[in-house]
Formats: sequence, C-alpha cells, structure tokens
Amino acid sequence: MANPGYGKRSASDQRPRTNHDFAHLPPREAAIAAYVDRLPDGADISVKTLAKQLPYGQCALRTALNRLQAAGHLRRGRERLETEDGGSRWITRTWFSRAARDDTWWAAFTRGDVPEEPPERPGPTRSRAHILLAALGRTAPVLSLSAADCAALAPLVEEWFARGATEETLRTALTAGLPTPVHSPAALLRRRLTDKLPPEPVAPRPPRRVLECAECGVPGRPEALPGGVCSGCRGGRAPAHPSTPLPALAVRTRAGEIRAAMSVRRRSERTPT
Repeated sequence: MANPGYGKRSASDQRPRTNHDFAHLPPREAAIAAYVDRLPDGADISVKTLAKQLPYGQCALRTALNRLQAAGHLRRGRERLETEDGGSRWITRTWFSRAARDDTWWAAFTRGDVPEEPPERPGPTRSRAHILLAALGRTAPVLSLSAADCAALAPLVEEWFARGATEETLRTALTAGLPTPVHSPAALLRRRLTDKLPPEPVAPRPPRRVLECAECGVPGRPEALPGGVCSGCRGGRAPAHPSTPLPALAVRTRAGEIRAAMSVRRRSERTPT
C-alpha cells in the first residue's frame, strides 16, 4: 500500500468485472491492467513497486503504463482535498478505469461531471420502493397493502431513498407506534411518508482535479493532454513550465546587492581622475 492519500484510485462509474475487460490490449499490457484492476484503492502502483511483484522490469512497466494511459485506462494528476482544520492540500493521484475511456470522458471526470450510463440489463419489474411497501404486511399485518396502494405510494418511498434513507430507517418510521385500530393502511402510510420526510442532503462540492502529462509531469487542461500527454512531449511546441518565484529573503538580498553596486558606481563617477 502507498502512503495514506496516495496510490491507485478507481475512477467512478466502474462496470462489473469480466474475463474480457482487457482483451483489446497486447498480452503484456492486458496482464498488467488485470493485476492493477484487482488491487485495492490506495495500493502503490509505481513502476518500482510493480517491478517487485510482476515479471517485468521498470522500463517495460513504464512503457506499459503509458500504453494503458493512451488506451484510456489510466490518468495521472492531482486532486485538492479539504483538511480537518478547514484548509486544503493537493494530493498526487493515479486514476484507473476498468473500461477504456476517451478524452471526453476523462475531461468530465476531472470536473466531477461524469454522466451515468444506462444499465446493461433491464432492472426488475418491481422497484425497490414497491418491494418494501409490499413487505410491510409481514412486519405489521395491519399495514398490508394492495398492489394499487404499493404503486401509488412508491414515489413517496423513492423520495426517501433519494434523500439517503435506508430500508431499515423507512420500516421503523412506518411501523413504530401504530394506532389501534388502523382503519386505512394506505392513508396512514401516506401521512407518515409525507410528514416524516427527511431533509434534502447537502450537495457535495465537486472535486478539484488537475491532470498531468505522463512524460514530463506538466499540469494542464484535459483537452491539452490528449491521451494523457502534452503537445511538447508529442513533438509539438515545448510545454510552458510556470516560473518558480524566488523566496522573499532572496529577493531582499539581491535588491541590497544591486543598491550597494549602484552606490559604489555613483561614488566612482564623482571622484575626479
């Protein structure tokens, strides 16, 4: 495992694992991708560590990881994390996706704006909310509902799920402290689902992520790093590296040297030869 906060991170919207996830890759890259895919988040996937576990040298592994990046399975960059004291810090990230993703998908992922993909198989004919309502009669027989009642109340239950409620929370809210007798189970449940509805959850702030060139490490916008490589490393113009500002002490020292040199020069100019 890498140091806390570093190492592999699975990209969002991962599909179920199959035996053919990396069949489109050459054998070496497919084997490395399958190994990395099965590592837990936080695992150290640097070439030095992988070379100790896999039958490949560091140069071969570096080449293979770059090819996985070009194929859309890997991206390197940084992510800004909030700290407990209210500050923040940038963490180096290596994101891995079981499915090959194009540059457009990675750009959306960087913004925290990955669209949900439709399920590959049709879901069950009865929703989770419908099943919960139909099962209430086994917990409290006085709350037995008809199929029509379940269909009518299901949207209210779905709203609870959307606000983070669990099935156990719902069952407790609907069955605790029932009056005697219950004249209309559907009306009672509708009233409880409406009156006890939990508040809307606070929307999480989107993550702040920056991708980096796999060759030189220069940060850039996703559209400037197609395939995870900048234009300079692809043979175009040289990447623009931001200049590093001098420390304040160095600036004051240099300014003092310049003033001293100018003072000496002025004195020499006033002295007659």
